[in-house]
Amino acid sequence: MDTTQLLKGVLDLAVLAVLRDEDGYGYDILRRLRAAGLDEVGDASVYGTLRRLFQSGFLTTYVVPSEEGPHRKYYSLNAAGRDQLNRSAKVWREFASTMDTLLDDRGMAA
Repeated sequence: MDTTQLLKGVLDLAVLAVLRDEDGYGYDILRRLRAAGLDEVGDASVYGTLRRLFQSGFLTTYVVPSEEGPHRKYYSLNAAGRDQLNRSAKVWREFASTMDTLLDDRGMAA
């Protein structure tokens, strides 16, 4: 199965989840996603997702000066973002449960 197609459908949720407990800048968020097992996530996809989530009002940003290189734009989850995370997580869990049931019923469970 091509996991890149699955990733497209859940990248918003994954980014929101990564920001749930700790703010982060673009590359840091990408690194955390990959460390969590989403190895195939692309740089451009993450930066595009961050822009979209910010424009949708789910994230706030602030700039932190850096002594090494350019300043970093940090993203943080705001109240609307936390609500969206909770709604999306509920949908994901229901969907995943349905898929698990379908696979179990067909004798395909791992």
